[in-house]
Amino acid sequence: MHTRRQFLQRSALLAAVAAMAPLLSTPSRAAEPLLARRIPVSGEELPAIGLGTSRTFDVALDDESLAPLLEVLRTLVAGGASLVDTAPSYGRAERVTGELARRLGVRDRLFLASKVSSSGREAGRRQIEASFRALQTERIDLMQVHNLQDTATQLALLRELKAQGRLRYIGVTHYRDSAHDDLLAVLRKEKVDFVQFNYSVGERNAEKRLLPFCADHGIATLINRPYMRGALFSRVKGQPLPPLAQELGASSWAQLLLKYILAEPAVTAVIPATDKPRYMADNLLAGQGRLPDAQQRAQLVELFA
Repeated sequence: MHTRRQFLQRSALLAAVAAMAPLLSTPSRAAEPLLARRIPVSGEELPAIGLGTSRTFDVALDDESLAPLLEVLRTLVAGGASLVDTAPSYGRAERVTGELARRLGVRDRLFLASKVSSSGREAGRRQIEASFRALQTERIDLMQVHNLQDTATQLALLRELKAQGRLRYIGVTHYRDSAHDDLLAVLRKEKVDFVQFNYSVGERNAEKRLLPFCADHGIATLINRPYMRGALFSRVKGQPLPPLAQELGASSWAQLLLKYILAEPAVTAVIPATDKPRYMADNLLAGQGRLPDAQQRAQLVELFA
């Protein structure tokens, strides 16, 4: 007899397939596994395409507002992905994420990442406890110190919660090139499992020292701002895809941008934000097929210069 959970999972798969069908060039592409990268500290494999929630998930918790986001999460899970990154500072995004996971019955198939952005130990603890409640979970996969706020204090707290089994991994984040030196300073001093930062074909500063450092020291990386908040799309607006797209099996500019990032072996996963199922499906396709080599990456840099 089918359980409600099995029914929901099957419905999720059908919804994802329907969303992705116009984007798939061949039937074999639909069956191709999603690229996954190992988390160095544990060896656990994490699908390389995830989902950010900044701005896009800050909506009212009513059926009408949640409906498209339910389809986004269905598409993510059915497409073989699991990572959802959120934060208390993203308005209602944490609560929305928790409610979507509950309605779909997919908490055990998600890798939930959130953040702490408080000053002081007790304020940090209160904020983290609120995140557990918002996400409707007893354990959070990754908790990150957001934008290096009160880093030493919060990391000490995160280590305690990790030792208690309430957090699986801990890390730090930022979103600006100007903060990369500060991130490196923290990584040299503090032991963390993950670091999240900006990196794209238009913001390549991380290639100089940050990505090599993470590769050498076994630190997983999450990449934010892969489209520079849409600015990269503006540079190629109205332009047809280049021949390079066919070489890489890419059917959109978004896929080319994500493939550029994933071609860097020190990247663990990238977390583009969206509130549209078809964009979620399109993003997932970047985790299939070939990745650009050094010469092809140089071509992409030139295209977006």
